[in-house]
Amino acid sequence: MNTPKTSIFVTGIGTDVGKTVVSAILCEYFGFDYWKPIQTGKNLGTDNETLNTLVSNKNFITYPESYLLEEPLSPHAAAKFENENVVLNQIQIPNSNSKLIIEGAGGLLVPINYDNETICDLIIQLKCPVVLVVKEYLGNINHTLLSLEHLKQKKISVFGIVYVGDELPETSKVIEKMTGIKTLFRVPLFSLLNKDTIRKFVQEIQIQ
Repeated sequence: MNTPKTSIFVTGIGTDVGKTVVSAILCEYFGFDYWKPIQTGKNLGTDNETLNTLVSNKNFITYPESYLLEEPLSPHAAAKFENENVVLNQIQIPNSNSKLIIEGAGGLLVPINYDNETICDLIIQLKCPVVLVVKEYLGNINHTLLSLEHLKQKKISVFGIVYVGDELPETSKVIEKMTGIKTLFRVPLFSLLNKDTIRKFVQEIQIQ
């Protein structure tokens, strides 16, 4: 098992692509803890709450968000509703005895404030390699390559790609050929999602 030497930042090619489920799988697989620095849509439930329903490890810890915002919007807009401002340099990684799976909000270029700072700037500040979550849909090749190109320009290390959903013909093969970024595993669209689902799935995969 190729266990990461540092915490991992989970981002996606967009919103609602499966980052939270992938984060749960990675926490279960590696025995890491979980942190979501910026959470919006508090009233709809938080990803901390979701992770606690999905990870079986009895020592598993979820750390409080740096910003917990009510509106289910991009961080910059959700914060404005509360007369708040997301300040990048005030987001500090928790002091954990375990490495962390850190989940972003949306994709790389989601703005976190009105100072032209994005989720990508947060990744740079935290100095973590990235797992990129790719949902399978027509057009995902373009969105994936754009995301990987931006990470390359910013000199951010990519630990690997996780695909979510039914495989589209030749998608992962051409992305891997064009970028050299490895596929870690593929996540199905689970009909039932709970601790047993995640635990059984983790037993079936081997991350190289």
